[in-house]
Amino acid sequence: MKRLFIAFIWMGAFASFAVAGPVSAQQKAMLFHGLQMEELEYRRGDESENLLAWNGDAFVGTDEVKLRLLSEAEYDKDAGQFERLENRLVLQTPISTFFDLKGGARLDTPKGQDRWYGVVGVTGLAPQWFEVDADFFVSETGNTSARLDVEYELLITNRLILTPSMDVNVAFSGDPEIGIGSGVSDIEAGARLSYDLIDRAVSPYLGVVYERKFGQTENIADREGEDTEGWRAVVGTKILF
Repeated sequence: MKRLFIAFIWMGAFASFAVAGPVSAQQKAMLFHGLQMEELEYRRGDESENLLAWNGDAFVGTDEVKLRLLSEAEYDKDAGQFERLENRLVLQTPISTFFDLKGGARLDTPKGQDRWYGVVGVTGLAPQWFEVDADFFVSETGNTSARLDVEYELLITNRLILTPSMDVNVAFSGDPEIGIGSGVSDIEAGARLSYDLIDRAVSPYLGVVYERKFGQTENIADREGEDTEGWRAVVGTKILF
């Protein structure tokens, strides 16, 4: 199974390079890099939870091929531990005017057992300017899952922006060791009202987030005495360098 997992990672990376094709000397000279934190926030739960959370990425590369490190986390200040911590290292390349192909590896280090995954996905702008990020995962134990992230920026003024978002996780096979059952496992829906400062480099915001587990994943959480749903008030900032 480990060999299948490693092969999946290499297939995703190879697909990214193959679609990109050869890079010219001029393209090599145009090397870009950046850091973007879409979410860097404090969350206060409806049961007085105190959480720190982030969702961001750093990248380096050209217009044709980029290497990206993506990170998402939720840290429980009261318990002194991560509720979830996920890092992905992927190669990304354009496959159309509005979409990129990506492939690489993901490491989860939440409460309990760590998990490695191979990743293949697409990211880009759907019609009506919805930002879409869709990924397919194969874990080192052979379990498969997928995630769909959708976000939309609604400009109220040139600087005041309302951003609704939705993340949906689906497991095609259960992994009870890390608390995941087959089927739709969980969703996270949010809305954040931000104000752009310094040419959108810094954008403080206020918002609300709703989290809910479903099906077999909800049953596992119930048995372990964990919350299966909750509301969070959030305050934070977006950062773009």
